[in-house]
Amino acid sequence: MSSETSGPTNNYSRWTHVSVRTTLTFSQMLFITTQSLPSFLAFPRGSLLPRLKPRHVPLRNWALQVLVLTSGSLLNNWVFAFSVPLTVQIVFRSGGLAVSMLLGYFVLKKRYSLAQIAAVILVSAGVVLATLSRPSSPKSSGDPPDVARYSLGVSMLTFSLLLTGILGVMQERTYTKYGPHWKEGVFYTHCLSLPIFLFFIPDLKRGFFGLADPTTLSPESLQRFGRFSALIPYAILGANMLTQLACVSGVNQLTSHVSSVSTNLVLTTRKALSLCFSVWWFGNGWNAQLGAGAGMVFLGSLLYTFVSAGPGKANARTGKAGKVAGGPVVPGSAGAKAKAKAKKA
Repeated sequence: MSSETSGPTNNYSRWTHVSVRTTLTFSQMLFITTQSLPSFLAFPRGSLLPRLKPRHVPLRNWALQVLVLTSGSLLNNWVFAFSVPLTVQIVFRSGGLAVSMLLGYFVLKKRYSLAQIAAVILVSAGVVLATLSRPSSPKSSGDPPDVARYSLGVSMLTFSLLLTGILGVMQERTYTKYGPHWKEGVFYTHCLSLPIFLFFIPDLKRGFFGLADPTTLSPESLQRFGRFSALIPYAILGANMLTQLACVSGVNQLTSHVSSVSTNLVLTTRKALSLCFSVWWFGNGWNAQLGAGAGMVFLGSLLYTFVSAGPGKANARTGKAGKVAGGPVVPGSAGAKAKAKAKKA
Protein backbone atom coordinates (compact mmCIF):
# COMPACT_ATOMS: atom_id res chain seq x y z
CA MET A 1 0.00 0.00 0.00
CA SER A 2 2.80 2.38 0.85
CA SER A 3 4.61 1.72 -2.38
CA GLU A 4 1.50 2.60 -4.37
CA THR A 5 1.22 5.98 -2.71
CA SER A 6 4.92 6.79 -2.78
CA GLY A 7 5.16 6.67 -6.56
CA PRO A 8 2.67 9.46 -7.38
CA THR A 9 3.93 11.50 -4.43
CA ASN A 10 7.54 11.28 -5.59
CA ASN A 11 6.49 12.08 -9.14
CA TYR A 12 4.55 15.14 -7.96
CA SER A 13 7.52 16.25 -5.89
CA ARG A 14 9.84 15.88 -8.87
CA TRP A 15 7.68 17.97 -11.19
CA THR A 16 7.04 20.59 -8.50
CA HIS A 17 10.81 20.93 -8.26
CA VAL A 18 10.98 21.29 -12.05
CA SER A 19 8.27 23.97 -11.97
CA VAL A 20 10.28 25.96 -9.46
CA ARG A 21 13.30 25.75 -11.76
CA THR A 22 11.19 26.90 -14.73
CA THR A 23 9.98 29.81 -12.61
CA LEU A 24 13.59 30.54 -11.73
CA THR A 25 14.60 30.58 -15.40
CA PHE A 26 11.69 32.91 -16.28
CA SER A 27 12.61 35.24 -13.41
CA GLN A 28 16.20 35.39 -14.62
CA MET A 29 15.10 36.20 -18.18
CA LEU A 30 12.70 38.91 -16.99
CA PHE A 31 15.19 40.48 -14.58
CA ILE A 32 18.04 40.63 -17.12
CA THR A 33 15.70 42.07 -19.76
CA THR A 34 14.39 44.74 -17.38
CA GLN A 35 17.88 45.64 -16.20
CA SER A 36 19.23 45.95 -19.77
CA LEU A 37 16.22 47.70 -21.35
CA PRO A 38 17.10 51.35 -20.45
CA SER A 39 20.39 51.09 -22.37
CA PHE A 40 18.54 50.26 -25.58
CA LEU A 41 15.80 52.88 -25.43
CA ALA A 42 15.90 56.18 -27.30
CA PHE A 43 13.52 59.13 -26.81
CA PRO A 44 12.98 60.91 -30.15
CA ARG A 45 12.09 64.59 -30.15
CA GLY A 46 8.41 65.27 -30.36
CA SER A 47 7.47 61.76 -29.27
CA LEU A 48 6.24 60.71 -25.86
CA LEU A 49 6.97 57.05 -26.47
CA PRO A 50 10.50 55.63 -26.43
CA ARG A 51 11.86 53.52 -29.25
CA LEU A 52 14.48 50.83 -29.43
CA LYS A 53 17.85 52.00 -30.65
CA PRO A 54 19.07 50.68 -34.03
CA ARG A 55 20.62 47.22 -33.77
CA HIS A 56 24.11 46.31 -34.86
CA VAL A 57 23.09 42.69 -35.47
CA PRO A 58 20.05 41.55 -37.52
CA LEU A 59 17.15 40.39 -35.37
CA ARG A 60 17.05 36.95 -37.02
CA ASN A 61 20.50 36.18 -35.62
CA TRP A 62 19.31 36.81 -32.08
CA ALA A 63 16.04 34.93 -32.71
CA LEU A 64 17.89 31.75 -33.71
CA GLN A 65 20.05 31.98 -30.62
CA VAL A 66 16.92 32.42 -28.49
CA LEU A 67 15.46 29.11 -29.71
CA VAL A 68 18.68 27.27 -28.91
CA LEU A 69 19.22 29.02 -25.56
CA THR A 70 15.66 28.51 -24.28
CA SER A 71 15.48 24.89 -25.42
CA GLY A 72 18.72 24.08 -23.62
CA SER A 73 17.61 25.85 -20.44
CA LEU A 74 14.26 24.06 -20.32
CA LEU A 75 15.89 20.68 -20.94
CA ASN A 76 18.29 21.32 -18.06
CA ASN A 77 15.27 22.08 -15.85
CA TRP A 78 13.36 18.95 -16.87
CA VAL A 79 16.35 16.69 -16.21
CA PHE A 80 15.72 17.05 -12.48
CA ALA A 81 12.55 14.97 -12.87
CA PHE A 82 14.48 12.01 -14.28
CA SER A 83 16.59 10.81 -11.33
CA VAL A 84 19.87 12.36 -12.48
CA PRO A 85 21.89 13.54 -9.43
CA LEU A 86 23.06 17.15 -9.41
CA THR A 87 26.71 16.15 -9.15
CA VAL A 88 26.42 14.03 -12.31
CA GLN A 89 24.64 16.87 -14.12
CA ILE A 90 27.40 19.37 -13.32
CA VAL A 91 30.22 17.09 -14.43
CA PHE A 92 28.32 15.90 -17.51
CA ARG A 93 27.76 19.47 -18.72
CA SER A 94 31.51 19.98 -18.53
CA GLY A 95 31.68 17.92 -21.72
CA GLY A 96 30.73 21.07 -23.61
CA LEU A 97 34.45 21.58 -24.17
CA ALA A 98 34.62 18.51 -26.42
CA VAL A 99 31.42 19.46 -28.23
CA SER A 100 32.75 22.96 -28.91
CA MET A 101 35.97 21.56 -30.34
CA LEU A 102 34.13 19.15 -32.64
CA LEU A 103 31.83 21.91 -33.88
CA GLY A 104 34.82 24.21 -34.30
CA TYR A 105 36.56 21.58 -36.41
CA PHE A 106 33.62 20.64 -38.64
CA VAL A 107 31.67 23.91 -38.78
CA LEU A 108 34.24 26.68 -38.31
CA LYS A 109 37.04 24.72 -40.05
CA LYS A 110 39.46 25.25 -37.18
CA ARG A 111 42.45 23.02 -36.46
CA TYR A 112 43.80 22.09 -33.04
CA SER A 113 47.11 20.77 -31.77
CA LEU A 114 47.51 17.21 -30.53
CA ALA A 115 47.93 18.47 -26.96
CA GLN A 116 44.64 20.37 -27.15
CA ILE A 117 42.87 17.30 -28.53
CA ALA A 118 44.37 15.12 -25.77
CA ALA A 119 43.11 17.55 -23.14
CA VAL A 120 39.59 17.46 -24.54
CA ILE A 121 39.65 13.63 -24.72
CA LEU A 122 40.66 13.58 -21.05
CA VAL A 123 37.75 15.85 -20.19
CA SER A 124 35.30 13.74 -22.22
CA ALA A 125 36.49 10.50 -20.59
CA GLY A 126 36.05 12.10 -17.18
CA VAL A 127 32.50 13.11 -18.06
CA VAL A 128 31.64 9.56 -19.14
CA LEU A 129 33.18 8.09 -15.98
CA ALA A 130 31.30 10.51 -13.77
CA THR A 131 28.03 9.89 -15.62
CA LEU A 132 28.30 6.13 -15.05
CA SER A 133 28.94 6.71 -11.36
CA ARG A 134 25.30 7.34 -10.52
CA PRO A 135 24.95 6.93 -6.76
CA SER A 136 22.67 4.06 -5.83
CA SER A 137 19.38 4.74 -4.10
CA PRO A 138 19.49 4.76 -0.32
CA LYS A 139 18.79 1.35 1.17
CA SER A 140 16.16 2.81 3.44
CA SER A 141 14.00 3.87 0.51
CA GLY A 142 13.44 0.30 -0.69
CA ASP A 143 12.96 1.57 -4.28
CA PRO A 144 15.26 0.12 -6.96
CA PRO A 145 16.95 2.65 -9.25
CA ASP A 146 14.93 3.43 -12.38
CA VAL A 147 17.46 2.79 -15.14
CA ALA A 148 15.05 3.79 -17.92
CA ARG A 149 14.28 7.12 -16.26
CA TYR A 150 17.96 7.78 -15.63
CA SER A 151 18.85 6.92 -19.25
CA LEU A 152 16.20 9.33 -20.54
CA GLY A 153 17.60 12.04 -18.28
CA VAL A 154 21.12 11.45 -19.62
CA SER A 155 19.76 11.61 -23.18
CA MET A 156 18.20 14.98 -22.41
CA LEU A 157 21.52 16.17 -20.97
CA THR A 158 23.29 15.00 -24.14
CA PHE A 159 20.95 16.96 -26.39
CA SER A 160 21.23 20.00 -24.14
CA LEU A 161 25.02 19.71 -24.34
CA LEU A 162 24.82 19.73 -28.14
CA LEU A 163 22.58 22.80 -28.06
CA THR A 164 25.07 24.58 -25.81
CA GLY A 165 27.86 23.88 -28.30
CA ILE A 166 25.73 25.10 -31.20
CA LEU A 167 24.90 28.28 -29.28
CA GLY A 168 28.61 28.93 -28.71
CA VAL A 169 29.33 28.59 -32.44
CA MET A 170 26.42 30.90 -33.32
CA GLN A 171 27.64 33.53 -30.84
CA GLU A 172 31.20 33.30 -32.11
CA ARG A 173 30.10 33.73 -35.71
CA THR A 174 27.86 36.67 -34.81
CA TYR A 175 30.52 38.54 -32.85
CA THR A 176 33.17 37.82 -35.49
CA LYS A 177 30.98 39.17 -38.29
CA TYR A 178 29.28 42.14 -36.61
CA GLY A 179 31.69 43.04 -33.80
CA PRO A 180 31.71 42.44 -30.02
CA HIS A 181 28.23 43.81 -29.28
CA TRP A 182 27.74 41.49 -26.33
CA LYS A 183 25.40 43.82 -24.43
CA GLU A 184 23.01 43.76 -27.37
CA GLY A 185 23.25 39.97 -27.35
CA VAL A 186 22.40 39.75 -23.66
CA PHE A 187 19.35 42.00 -24.06
CA TYR A 188 17.80 40.49 -27.17
CA THR A 189 18.41 36.83 -26.33
CA HIS A 190 16.67 37.29 -22.99
CA CYS A 191 13.93 39.67 -24.15
CA LEU A 192 12.90 37.46 -27.07
CA SER A 193 12.82 34.42 -24.76
CA LEU A 194 9.99 35.80 -22.61
CA PRO A 195 7.06 35.03 -25.02
CA ILE A 196 8.05 31.34 -24.99
CA PHE A 197 7.06 31.11 -21.32
CA LEU A 198 3.43 31.80 -22.27
CA PHE A 199 3.28 28.05 -22.98
CA PHE A 200 4.40 27.32 -19.41
CA ILE A 201 1.99 29.49 -17.39
CA PRO A 202 0.74 26.50 -15.31
CA ASP A 203 4.34 25.62 -14.44
CA LEU A 204 5.06 29.21 -13.50
CA LYS A 205 2.03 29.35 -11.20
CA ARG A 206 3.00 26.08 -9.58
CA GLY A 207 6.57 27.30 -9.22
CA PHE A 208 5.65 30.57 -7.50
CA PHE A 209 3.28 28.70 -5.17
CA GLY A 210 6.16 26.33 -4.43
CA LEU A 211 8.35 29.26 -3.41
CA ALA A 212 5.65 30.44 -1.02
CA ASP A 213 5.18 27.00 0.52
CA PRO A 214 6.47 27.16 4.14
CA THR A 215 6.91 23.38 4.28
CA THR A 216 9.95 23.67 1.99
CA LEU A 217 11.89 25.43 4.74
CA SER A 218 13.84 23.55 7.38
CA PRO A 219 12.75 23.74 11.04
CA GLU A 220 16.03 25.49 11.84
CA SER A 221 15.25 28.25 9.33
CA LEU A 222 11.73 28.69 10.66
CA GLN A 223 13.03 28.98 14.19
CA ARG A 224 15.92 31.31 13.34
CA PHE A 225 14.08 33.81 11.13
CA GLY A 226 10.63 33.59 12.71
CA ARG A 227 8.01 35.61 10.85
CA PHE A 228 10.59 36.64 8.23
CA SER A 229 11.21 33.01 7.23
CA ALA A 230 8.63 33.30 4.43
CA LEU A 231 10.93 35.83 2.71
CA ILE A 232 13.89 33.46 2.55
CA PRO A 233 12.94 31.81 -0.81
CA TYR A 234 12.46 35.22 -2.41
CA ALA A 235 15.77 36.47 -1.01
CA ILE A 236 17.46 33.43 -2.54
CA LEU A 237 15.62 34.12 -5.81
CA GLY A 238 16.90 37.70 -5.81
CA ALA A 239 20.46 36.60 -5.12
CA ASN A 240 20.21 34.04 -7.92
CA MET A 241 19.02 36.66 -10.42
CA LEU A 242 21.92 38.97 -9.53
CA THR A 243 24.53 36.23 -9.88
CA GLN A 244 22.92 35.09 -13.15
CA LEU A 245 23.19 38.64 -14.51
CA ALA A 246 26.88 38.72 -13.67
CA CYS A 247 27.42 35.26 -15.16
CA VAL A 248 25.55 35.94 -18.41
CA SER A 249 27.25 39.30 -18.92
CA GLY A 250 30.68 37.79 -18.30
CA VAL A 251 30.12 34.83 -20.63
CA ASN A 252 28.81 36.97 -23.49
CA GLN A 253 31.64 39.48 -23.10
CA LEU A 254 34.16 36.64 -23.09
CA THR A 255 32.58 34.99 -26.15
CA SER A 256 32.84 38.28 -28.05
CA HIS A 257 36.65 38.25 -27.66
CA VAL A 258 37.75 34.59 -27.65
CA SER A 259 36.71 31.33 -29.28
CA SER A 260 33.79 29.20 -28.10
CA VAL A 261 36.25 26.49 -27.00
CA SER A 262 38.09 28.93 -24.72
CA THR A 263 34.76 30.15 -23.35
CA ASN A 264 33.68 26.59 -22.59
CA LEU A 265 36.97 26.03 -20.80
CA VAL A 266 36.15 28.87 -18.42
CA LEU A 267 32.64 27.49 -17.95
CA THR A 268 34.05 24.05 -17.22
CA THR A 269 36.20 25.51 -14.47
CA ARG A 270 33.18 27.30 -13.04
CA LYS A 271 31.20 24.07 -13.07
CA ALA A 272 34.07 22.33 -11.30
CA LEU A 273 33.82 24.85 -8.48
CA SER A 274 30.03 24.38 -8.45
CA LEU A 275 30.49 20.63 -8.15
CA CYS A 276 32.83 20.93 -5.19
CA PHE A 277 30.51 23.41 -3.50
CA SER A 278 27.48 21.20 -4.16
CA VAL A 279 29.12 18.16 -2.60
CA TRP A 280 30.32 20.14 0.41
CA TRP A 281 27.19 22.21 1.04
CA PHE A 282 24.34 19.87 0.08
CA GLY A 283 26.00 16.57 0.91
CA ASN A 284 25.28 15.10 -2.53
CA GLY A 285 26.49 11.55 -3.08
CA TRP A 286 30.23 11.33 -3.74
CA ASN A 287 32.13 8.16 -4.55
CA ALA A 288 35.56 7.20 -5.88
CA GLN A 289 34.37 6.88 -9.48
CA LEU A 290 32.73 10.29 -9.47
CA GLY A 291 35.84 11.77 -7.87
CA ALA A 292 38.08 10.22 -10.54
CA GLY A 293 35.82 11.51 -13.32
CA ALA A 294 35.73 15.01 -11.86
CA GLY A 295 39.52 14.95 -11.44
CA MET A 296 39.97 14.02 -15.11
CA VAL A 297 37.70 16.90 -16.12
CA PHE A 298 39.70 19.38 -14.06
CA LEU A 299 43.11 18.08 -15.19
CA GLY A 300 42.04 18.13 -18.84
CA SER A 301 40.83 21.71 -18.49
CA LEU A 302 44.13 22.79 -16.91
CA LEU A 303 46.11 21.02 -19.62
CA TYR A 304 44.14 22.82 -22.33
CA THR A 305 44.76 26.13 -20.57
CA PHE A 306 48.54 25.62 -20.40
CA VAL A 307 48.75 24.39 -23.98
CA SER A 308 46.66 27.25 -25.40
CA ALA A 309 48.38 29.97 -23.35
CA GLY A 310 51.94 28.66 -23.77
CA PRO A 311 54.32 28.38 -26.73
CA GLY A 312 52.28 25.46 -28.06
CA LYS A 313 49.60 27.89 -29.14
CA ALA A 314 51.80 28.99 -32.02
CA ASN A 315 51.69 25.43 -33.34
CA ALA A 316 47.93 25.50 -33.80
CA ARG A 317 47.14 24.73 -37.40
CA THR A 318 44.91 27.06 -39.39
CA GLY A 319 41.94 25.86 -41.39
CA LYS A 320 40.60 26.78 -44.81
CA ALA A 321 39.17 30.00 -43.50
CA GLY A 322 42.50 30.96 -41.94
CA LYS A 323 41.15 30.83 -38.40
CA VAL A 324 43.30 29.73 -35.50
CA ALA A 325 42.00 27.68 -32.58
CA GLY A 326 42.95 30.45 -30.16
CA GLY A 327 40.01 32.72 -31.07
CA PRO A 328 38.19 34.71 -33.78
CA VAL A 329 39.34 37.84 -35.58
CA VAL A 330 37.19 40.57 -34.09
CA PRO A 331 36.51 43.65 -36.27
CA GLY A 332 38.58 46.56 -35.08
CA SER A 333 41.23 44.32 -33.52
CA ALA A 334 44.88 44.15 -34.53
CA GLY A 335 44.23 40.94 -36.48
CA ALA A 336 41.43 42.56 -38.48
CA LYS A 337 43.58 45.60 -39.31
CA ALA A 338 46.47 43.40 -40.43
CA LYS A 339 44.09 41.43 -42.61
CA ALA A 340 42.77 44.65 -44.20
CA LYS A 341 46.32 45.85 -44.93
CA ALA A 342 47.13 42.53 -46.57
CA LYS A 343 44.11 42.87 -48.85
CA LYS A 344 45.11 46.42 -49.91
CA ALA A 345 48.63 45.21 -50.70
